[in-house]
Amino acid sequence: MNIILFSKKAKRSLSINLGENKLLLIALFFVVLLPGSVMYAGYAIGQSQAGNQALPDEWEIEMLRHRDELAETTHVARENMNALAVRLGDLQAHTIRLNALGRRLTEKANLGRGEFNFTRPPAQGGPEGGSQALAEIGVPDFLTSLDELAAQLDDREQQLRVMEAFYMGRALEEEVFPAGRPIEKGWISSYYGMRVDPFTGLQARHKGVDFAGKDGSGVIAAAAGVVTWAGSRYGYGNLVEINHGNGYVTRYGHNSKILVQSGVEVEKGQRIALMGSSGRSTGPHVHYEVLKNGRLVDPIKYVNAAR
Repeated sequence: MNIILFSKKAKRSLSINLGENKLLLIALFFVVLLPGSVMYAGYAIGQSQAGNQALPDEWEIEMLRHRDELAETTHVARENMNALAVRLGDLQAHTIRLNALGRRLTEKANLGRGEFNFTRPPAQGGPEGGSQALAEIGVPDFLTSLDELAAQLDDREQQLRVMEAFYMGRALEEEVFPAGRPIEKGWISSYYGMRVDPFTGLQARHKGVDFAGKDGSGVIAAAAGVVTWAGSRYGYGNLVEINHGNGYVTRYGHNSKILVQSGVEVEKGQRIALMGSSGRSTGPHVHYEVLKNGRLVDPIKYVNAAR
């Protein structure tokens, strides 16, 4: 194959003779090598751009992972704080109840306020010692410690309630136990037992203790109870009878005026009548009787029990 080239400067033509082998090489270059080089260059450029894009994608994935971890940590911390708040509220409620119980027991046991003051922390002290760093404690361990403390407070509360019931029961027994003199002012004019009857002059059993005093002076209940009789009765004149429970009944006779009615509750030391000389009596006094389980007993030991 001949290729003729013309040039204006040379004013002559140039002839190039291409054989089959040279023609094949040229065709191979334009058909295969040149397009392949172009494709490879494009592939290389594409890979370079893809590599540059992969780095931001990895950053985004890493940021999302850290964001999820932060959200989970925040959630766990919030749950732990809620748990701590609940346990703290329980402990505060326990402390309030224990302080109230302590104050009631202090009053019931007649303990000095300066000795047991439940409104202030207990007195503590001592010389300064070597300080030691506290060991770190995790939230689960701290919650466990709070649970153990709450259990101890529950146990102490139960013990204090038992003590309170004991003291209240003892105080109630003291209230309903006949003790002391049944009058505000006066003296003993006749004892329980055998004596000379002031009306017949003969020996007779006196079933109570007589307390003489000024006409109209106060007659008081020897213990708390319920009035079962408030009116006139043969031999007693104006009589007040009180049932105190536990088998105890007291009677107050010869009153000039009764101040209570049958069926009402009275307190220990409450004025129930005015001293007089009604019924079989020689002068202003109170005939005081004590019954235990339906049997008359000597009132003097109950009178002396309050001393």
